[in-house]
Amino acid sequence: MASESLVLPVTKDQTTLQYTTVINQRTPLVPASVVFDLGGRNLWVDCDRGYVSSTYRSPRCRSAVCSRAGSDGCSQCFSPPRPGCNNNTCSGTPDNTVTRTATSGEIAADEVSIQSTNGSNPGRIVQIPDLVFVCGATFLLQGLASGTVGMAGMGRHNIGLPSHTASAFPSGEKSSEYFIGVTAIKIDEKTVPINATLLKIDGTTGVGGTKISTVNPYTVLETSIYNAFTSAYAREAAGRNITRVASVAPFGACFSTENIGVTRLGYAVPEIQLVLHNNDVVWRIFGANSMVSVSDDVICLGFVNGGVNARTSVVIGGYQLEDNLIEFDLASNRFGFSSTLLGRRTNCANFNFTSTA
Repeated sequence: MASESLVLPVTKDQTTLQYTTVINQRTPLVPASVVFDLGGRNLWVDCDRGYVSSTYRSPRCRSAVCSRAGSDGCSQCFSPPRPGCNNNTCSGTPDNTVTRTATSGEIAADEVSIQSTNGSNPGRIVQIPDLVFVCGATFLLQGLASGTVGMAGMGRHNIGLPSHTASAFPSGEKSSEYFIGVTAIKIDEKTVPINATLLKIDGTTGVGGTKISTVNPYTVLETSIYNAFTSAYAREAAGRNITRVASVAPFGACFSTENIGVTRLGYAVPEIQLVLHNNDVVWRIFGANSMVSVSDDVICLGFVNGGVNARTSVVIGGYQLEDNLIEFDLASNRFGFSSTLLGRRTNCANFNFTSTA
């Protein structure tokens, strides 16, 4: 029998450009729509409004669950007991990474059901009886996609969603950081002249490097990298008789579609190459992931200026991740990618979420 994995269908909210998924939580099960946050620390949901479950529990302070969550103190609540408000419990940090707002919330556990897959077809429903999460407050939902009740953090933290779902299978491993080792950026095989030290993480300050984010809709570049990148891209575009036009916020480099053809890989524009640990390992970004259509006759390079004080030099955003098969090898902390699936005449939407194996 093929090994199983858990699968969460992800949908893009066209208003906020956020990615959402649905987690079936509580008893009886309730479909909870949450914003998918690849680098988030934990799963948090709004417990202030209508959280009802017979299997909700709040671990006692100084318990093993609280220790795993990194919470050492005891919390008190001065309102009648309810989900999110109990005495002698521990607290975590529900963090809205979109608006960069956080607060303190009760650490809790409840039943969650997630579908499994063998890689081709959906399999059995996997029940996780005590998935640890953090209770958030209603005000934290501000800035999130309409109808969502929290965020699903997929990061490395001890109570991040992968740390729980891995335990549903005997071969589960811990999650990894979602930083990747980009060593150079090229456009049509020509290296963009940038300060290469910005692509490395400073061991003292933690500044620099490249990470992947589903919270950022487009790739964010530190200012000096952004300026060099957009200038180099504009030169390559001009060499193809592509006309640069006025910028359209939030983008700085926009072009007329007049002399641009369209292929199954998107607009026929200069190719972007992210070089990883050696010149043979390259993440290729074609027009479908590099260009954003802003009108019938104008497209813009889907990269934005992150400022001179950007903590992370390159943040690869959701638009550049779409229709790429990305694999995180949790056992060896490795990252694998396919580049665009469009070149293989398929896309992520073609995954079979409905048929039973």
